[in-house]
Amino acid sequence: MKKFAAAALAAALMCGTAMATDLEVTHWWVSGGEAAAVAELAKAFDAEGDHWVDGAIAGSGSTANPIIISRILGGNPMGATQMNTGRDAEELIQAGLMQDLSEVATAEHWADVIRPASVFAPCQVDGKVYCVPVNIHSNNWLWLNRHVFLDNGLEVPTTWDQFVDSFPALKDKGIIPLSMGPAWTVTHAWNQIFVDIAGPEVQQEIYRDKSVDAVRSDDFKAALQAFADVRDSFDPATQTGLWNEATNLVITGQAAGNIMGDWAQGEFAVAGKVAGEDYDCLPGLGVRELVDTGGDSFYFPKNEDPEITAAQLRLAKLLLSPDVQVAFNLKKGSTPVRGDVDTSTANACMQKALKLFADPTKVLPASESQLTSDTQQQIEDLISEFFSDHSITVDDAQNRFADIIASAQ
Repeated sequence: MKKFAAAALAAALMCGTAMATDLEVTHWWVSGGEAAAVAELAKAFDAEGDHWVDGAIAGSGSTANPIIISRILGGNPMGATQMNTGRDAEELIQAGLMQDLSEVATAEHWADVIRPASVFAPCQVDGKVYCVPVNIHSNNWLWLNRHVFLDNGLEVPTTWDQFVDSFPALKDKGIIPLSMGPAWTVTHAWNQIFVDIAGPEVQQEIYRDKSVDAVRSDDFKAALQAFADVRDSFDPATQTGLWNEATNLVITGQAAGNIMGDWAQGEFAVAGKVAGEDYDCLPGLGVRELVDTGGDSFYFPKNEDPEITAAQLRLAKLLLSPDVQVAFNLKKGSTPVRGDVDTSTANACMQKALKLFADPTKVLPASESQLTSDTQQQIEDLISEFFSDHSITVDDAQNRFADIIASAQ
């Protein structure tokens, strides 16, 4: 197997139409900005002489993951696939179903160029490399349409409090203050309000240490109250079915703001909007200048065709090439995982993210890994119910949250 892998690597580091191979790549990037980003990957792969066979799966990762896993387990693997790092991927690796990319990673010095190291760590299992991280995403951004405020004689907010204070005036003008998408975006908004209002220390006491006392603190209650204020100003009739539809309400000026990850930038870019001119982005919702780190990765399921294997390794190498990193992430709205690429063409929002990523004190740990799936689901159910049912008071929600954390593992 080692001899075969070395031969495949040697073939992979060559290019040319003589070894052109069709490679099916599955992913769940289907919004306008996401599609524009994945097109950059396909264009670069095709330019090397191979052929990207696009296998987009409509829906979120929770929809696509079971389909992807089922195909791999069923002996019908795709050539490459977007997949979240975590337990599902680890189980496929432990079952021997994923390609070992260690030789490409060593040859291309991935450990030296990928930063922060925490982004690369989930791809490494038992000293081997099994995936390619392609970007750094952060969740906690408030996106604002500048024209909505300026055209209505309002100051463009630079803080969360200023934004909330503008809600009555915006509603008087018939403008949605804060747009919301499907249920997961409600929980997403809560998670950002939580960490930015209560503070990262309280978040870690609750999620990492499972402290019920922290749930019962005044800081946590203040976060719940801030979320309740959003709830009380929200018209459920304006809730959209897709996350990008909620972002589009801001782009088109029907809404003033939207809490969403930095992938929202891709939608603004597709619409031809310019950061700092048409829209603003406030990391940490304008409360705290903080970003968290997440991202997307590609895995390469094993197969029995040496030409497919060679093409997989060529794609793995290509995904982390400097030019592709810049082209892809500019369209995706995320930040390159390579710390040695030219980001001078990055827009104002990405420049903010790059500055924060360079300061470890401004980077939050990913909280999802600190909670089991069951606890995450209990929290999501509570937050969804709290947001839709005004009879649930802040005190009620605080008590129920405390019960969840008390039983969390």
